[in-house]
Amino acid sequence: MKSILTKQGPEKKLLVSLKRWAGRNSTGTITIRHRGAGARRLYRLVDFGQPKLDVKAKVMTLEYDPYRSAFIALVEYPDKERKYILAPKDLKAGDEIIFSENAEIKSGNRLKIKNIPVGTMVFNIELEPGQGGILVKGAGTAAKVQGSENKFVQVELPSKETRLILGECFATIGQVSHQEHRFEIIGKAGPKRHRGWRPTVRGSAMNPPDHPHGGGEGKTPIGMKHPKTPWGKHARGVKTRNKNKWTNKMIVKRRGR
Repeated sequence: MKSILTKQGPEKKLLVSLKRWAGRNSTGTITIRHRGAGARRLYRLVDFGQPKLDVKAKVMTLEYDPYRSAFIALVEYPDKERKYILAPKDLKAGDEIIFSENAEIKSGNRLKIKNIPVGTMVFNIELEPGQGGILVKGAGTAAKVQGSENKFVQVELPSKETRLILGECFATIGQVSHQEHRFEIIGKAGPKRHRGWRPTVRGSAMNPPDHPHGGGEGKTPIGMKHPKTPWGKHARGVKTRNKNKWTNKMIVKRRGR
């Protein structure tokens, strides 16, 4: 599917160089293991909100983004200002899209979720009005509008969790591009290193102090009766979400196991 991409360099004004943290937090402690190195790349400034309402934008290019699984589209407004947006499936160079409170129900258009018909597939959904898209941005994903409830709209997310979202929030019509991403096979170690992944040692090959799966005799998959953290607490099948989180009331139906 990469044949649909435009053979043109990225928009230079929308490129920035990010400091690479290689799995470290703000204090320099490694919090995500086996990350580092990788090919040098520039970050594309993608607009997840709606920068200009009620103004049609023309799609100039469809591009690969090294920082995300989906493709991005470069759009140009009548005043010649250009922005990157998440590209929906089937969007092509030359198409026109619009961000409006009550736009036409067409792939790529962005409008308030309360004005979107039931059963429509959407992505790049806001959680708070004007915040910019937070939910459903990975390649090939889409959520489904299920109905209205007072000032909220019920949306079924790709995980099959159903939650309430304020009707004033914006969402984009369609499905995120590059749905073939989940079927791509990396094939060998080199491309994995280029993506910033360092070699990984299996937890079951370690000792008990080093990993919850460590220890045991022979090729034991999990050394202890229950995998435990270094502090002795169970580390598998334990719910980590805060029971008192205020957004729990927004979740109508939990995702399945």
